[in-house]
Amino acid sequence: MPRATRASRLSGLLASVVLLAVAAVGCGDSDSGSSSSGAKGSDSSSAAGAFPVTLDHKYGSTTIKSEPQRIVTVGLTDQDAVLALGKVPVGTTEWLGGYKGAIGPWAEDKVGGAAAPTVLTDTGTGPQVEKIAALKPDLILAVYSGLTKAQYESLSKFAPVVAQPKAYNDYGVPWQQQTEEIGKALGKETEAKTLVSGVEDRFAAARKANPAFAGATAVMATPYEGTFVYGSQDTRSRILSGLGFSLPKDLDKVIGDTFGANISKERFDLLDQDVDVWIVPDLTTAVTKLHSDKIYSDLNVVKQGREVFVQESGDYGNAVSLSTVLSLPYVIDRLVPQLAAAVDGRTETKVEQPAS
Repeated sequence: MPRATRASRLSGLLASVVLLAVAAVGCGDSDSGSSSSGAKGSDSSSAAGAFPVTLDHKYGSTTIKSEPQRIVTVGLTDQDAVLALGKVPVGTTEWLGGYKGAIGPWAEDKVGGAAAPTVLTDTGTGPQVEKIAALKPDLILAVYSGLTKAQYESLSKFAPVVAQPKAYNDYGVPWQQQTEEIGKALGKETEAKTLVSGVEDRFAAARKANPAFAGATAVMATPYEGTFVYGSQDTRSRILSGLGFSLPKDLDKVIGDTFGANISKERFDLLDQDVDVWIVPDLTTAVTKLHSDKIYSDLNVVKQGREVFVQESGDYGNAVSLSTVLSLPYVIDRLVPQLAAAVDGRTETKVEQPAS
């Protein structure tokens, strides 16, 4: 499925009612004390006194009674925060493809000697409830997700479920809050805040080293079924904001209450910014096709060579799309030099691809 719509594939209702051979308990009363065959050293001392803990979300609140050991991530990027906090999920949900356990190279060292998670897929009707139940989870995380109420209720029959925050669009939770919410769920709130501060320091250092970013405008887009532009609540756009760039003024007004949307050629003014970051299927054919569009190629951002291209299927593109506490340092190291070249004020400066 194209990357622009992968994030929306959890939005369908469950096709049928699933009968589970698991003890059914309400999410608020679930006891997360089952055995741990998939957890990395649980570090229970750091979680002492943190439970029970109650987290609010789009569908109410969920209470976790004790430190979870068998965690399944339904949220498409939630595994990175779990790994960063010292746990290895027993199950993850496929999104990008190509990685064992759905764990990218920026997070592999966090697995240690634990077994790789079982990778679940979404066939278009939502989470694989029966397969998730078979993993006997004591916590299901759906923070970066588009979980429906029906799906939430089905999953809550056999484990506490932390759904997406109410305050944001589906798939719109900032990486900071994602990390901190998962930290609370794991009894590691302090550790989560420390992780967030560390990555925010990386952003601050990049802004300080590149004062030209401040006040410059930027947009993130992909050539999916035309021109798909990411909104201010999308994690990819938040990379640009975090580096000091301003997003187009009318961006959210045009795309509506969602993480992104296709725009018409009449609104290509949204693309005429100080820099465009394109997530493309490849760095040759896709770029040529973009530049063959007369309306787009006539924009100053193209004429002045202020485009950044990121190949979506490589590690770099995957890290950009995930935008997690673990993948963002990887992104910053590669994206910042490209952005700096794009906004240096010299049209002859070529925006180079990262060496790796």
